[in-house]
Amino acid sequence: MTVKQLRAFLAVAQTLSFTQACERLHLSQPALSLAIKGLEETLGGALLIRSTRSVRLTPEGEVLVPLAKRLLADWDNTEELLRQRFTLQLGRVALAAMPSIACNRLPRALRRFRERFPRVNVTVHDVINEQVIDMVRHQQVELGIAFEPETREGIDFLPLFDDTFVAVLPPDSPLVEAESIDWKALLRHDFITLQRPSMVRILLEQALARQQTELPVAFESHQLATVGRMVASGLGASAVPSLCREQMHELGARCVPLYAPQIRRTVGVVLGAGQELSTAARALREVLQTTLCEPPA
Repeated sequence: MTVKQLRAFLAVAQTLSFTQACERLHLSQPALSLAIKGLEETLGGALLIRSTRSVRLTPEGEVLVPLAKRLLADWDNTEELLRQRFTLQLGRVALAAMPSIACNRLPRALRRFRERFPRVNVTVHDVINEQVIDMVRHQQVELGIAFEPETREGIDFLPLFDDTFVAVLPPDSPLVEAESIDWKALLRHDFITLQRPSMVRILLEQALARQQTELPVAFESHQLATVGRMVASGLGASAVPSLCREQMHELGARCVPLYAPQIRRTVGVVLGAGQELSTAARALREVLQTTLCEPPA
């Protein structure tokens, strides 16, 4: 049973005229008759009784009329819905992003996406770096933004930019006037950082371990905003990706370039390996690739 056959049947059933049905569907009489015959053969019996003077429905034809109306309405609605999604007049896409991106550069990219595609809804999962990778790998989201993973099993990674960690200091620290500071000077403060398994915490520990230095943690939190507020309140110092600089300043802390060691990591878009993206996800990926690479305003 095809959509063409159902349209042919319904046109005849509504007009009770093959001639009028042909005009409505822009079909020849042989083509219309062939469609009706094919439908009857598929269903196993006559739907119409046709004489030289009239056309009428069989009991089975009467039963099919409301069903055909509903099926064709559902088909037309589905066709329109998909057309709107393919043309980005409608749609939905899910994205996972690590907090340092979600709270800083991502809003600008989402604003630009919304300006171009106002009827496409975006769901943002603000989760730690490892969960971003897992959500993409298990197809819970189509796109992720994260640090470059050490293993790419089940995922593809599109690099965007390299980010360097900066020191986060209380506003009254004498070190805020320096052009840059080293870790030795930074660790004279009590150190505040994110809790494990945050990738920020792991990167800090790995970088210092290569210098035979242990990360002395005085305070830890799950949220970057809490870390920034604790630093601003004078409880200690921290180190975060430089893309968090604006957020730290808004919280009242100050950021200074950090070296010895300098910690650098690539940020990029994470995709499922070989996964075909929806039209909305492809459009969002393009906006992310152009916008997130831009330096902060």
